[in-house]
Amino acid sequence: MKTEVFLPEDYRPAEDEPFMNERQVEYFRRKLLAWKDDIMKGSAETLAELAQSSRAIPDIADRASEETDRALELRTRDRQRKLVSKIDAALRRIDSGDFGYCEMTGERISLKRLDARPIATMTLQAQEAHERKERVHRDD
Repeated sequence: MKTEVFLPEDYRPAEDEPFMNERQVEYFRRKLLAWKDDIMKGSAETLAELAQSSRAIPDIADRASEETDRALELRTRDRQRKLVSKIDAALRRIDSGDFGYCEMTGERISLKRLDARPIATMTLQAQEAHERKERVHRDD
């Protein structure tokens, strides 16, 4: 069984400590799990709201407005469902020891980038190159 890593509440990964040491790994694991938990709670709330709001609204304009709101909410939740799968993939990378390293170059992803977007799989430079390549080949 894994031992729990002590992590002060105010801990932030720093460049002057070994990259992806136990504290950094635990910091990102907790950050990802908290993010996933927030999304899952929001999804449960949305389902509860949708179940309650399935009532007949006689006014056509009100009904259209509610349907538009519902469609927007469902689209948002679908994006978040995809985000949950990316969070799960990041958690698997943590478990395998690959978290924090670019999948294209093998280089370290900066701590600032990981803190801002813990699901990142590429360095900023590799991501920009990937997006430029996508843009060029989009019309193919």
